[in-house]
Amino acid sequence: MNPKIIKKPWGWEEIWADVPGKYLGKTININMRQRLSLQYHRKKEETIYVMRGVLVLYIKNELTGNIKKIDLGPGQCYHIPPKTIHRFSAEKGDVCLSEVSTYYPDDVVRLEDDYNR
Repeated sequence: MNPKIIKKPWGWEEIWADVPGKYLGKTININMRQRLSLQYHRKKEETIYVMRGVLVLYIKNELTGNIKKIDLGPGQCYHIPPKTIHRFSAEKGDVCLSEVSTYYPDDVVRLEDDYNR
């Protein structure tokens, strides 16, 4: 498989592993001062690994209901289980991260979106 580039309003994704029914691997490039939707996935489970920049991860605490802000730098990773409300943001410069997930490519529920999608 050749990697597939998908342009997004906040940057772009490069899908480098696409195994239907099993897993999806992608590189996510977020432009400075841009952010993805505040979202969750019904079934999709993902783990991210920051390669460049500082990712600002917003994650909702299931117990308190508060949204916590976590800075992740190069070499740091984070696991996001299904139904976890989260957002990726590039507040401190461009960000590049790798994401590996279960195979649910269209499983996204947007709660807030800067691009009216």
